[in-house]
Amino acid sequence: MNIAMPYLLFIGDSEFVKTARGVRDWRPEQCIAQYRHASNPVSLDLPDTGFDEAFKAGARTMLLGAAPPGGGLPEHWVDDVCKALRAGLDIASGLHDRLNAHPVIKPLADELGRTLWDVRSPEPSYPFGTFERRPGKRLLTVGTDCAVGKKYTALAIEQEMTARGLDATFRATGQTGILIAGGGIPIDSVVADFIAAAAAQLSPPAEPAHWDVIEGQGSLFHPAYAGVTLGLLHGSQPDALVLCTDPTRTGIGAFEHYPQPDLQEAVRRYTEAGALTNPDIEVIGVSMNTSAMGEDEARELLEREEARLGLPCVDPIRLGVGRIVDRLAG
Repeated sequence: MNIAMPYLLFIGDSEFVKTARGVRDWRPEQCIAQYRHASNPVSLDLPDTGFDEAFKAGARTMLLGAAPPGGGLPEHWVDDVCKALRAGLDIASGLHDRLNAHPVIKPLADELGRTLWDVRSPEPSYPFGTFERRPGKRLLTVGTDCAVGKKYTALAIEQEMTARGLDATFRATGQTGILIAGGGIPIDSVVADFIAAAAAQLSPPAEPAHWDVIEGQGSLFHPAYAGVTLGLLHGSQPDALVLCTDPTRTGIGAFEHYPQPDLQEAVRRYTEAGALTNPDIEVIGVSMNTSAMGEDEARELLEREEARLGLPCVDPIRLGVGRIVDRLAG
């Protein structure tokens, strides 16, 4: 998957624009403009343009950056998609409805020679692989739960490494990450037997000093999603792990009767599980989402946990990830 950029970010009449905001936040240089219906007050703080105007300004793909209820393609968006295709734009979508199966959009795209990117549709299978150690270095973000900042932490680490002149690439494993990076593998859509093989293919052999910074998914402690986490952990064979957590939670999301793990226990369990395919694996830092806490309270927590764990503890948005990157650059 190699999506042509820059983007025109389509939000239509939706108020749920998480994907579009993520792309704008992390790849602002690849966002030409936004397209929204006149009735929509939501804005990404980008110029409002039409499809022809966006193409002339340099956009090459229209990203469906909103999430309607149910994740399907609203029928009243179809005309907009067709107009964008006629203007010269490819279309990228993280929706559950596949553009390549749509009875109107697919034939028109074929006729015009445009590409439709369904980022939730992976290859049907992946080579099984032998999981031998491969050159290059790999960092994987892991979590105590879902939605605790694994993607944002990985992006922040890649951004900081690149700013320091280090050789690093963000490797996306979810639809928003793929649209930010322009490529990747939607791990949650891969057949279970091939998750580890897909993760290995996502981070191929590289130069010895190169770091692949891999977006984590799920959690070993989540009763529904531990399987995808374990497959990603084994296949990526990371040298370094960054543990992500939300310190305000007491139970696992949607499974409150499962408690959040202690961070020391999480470090031990992730290291033990990852050692199957990389015996040298180690947790090098902890990323905490402290957005629900006051500044002083957050700093006190980070200092306390850092002393207890013996690892740098940071909030990637509030304080940055510099001290974690120090460990990688040292």
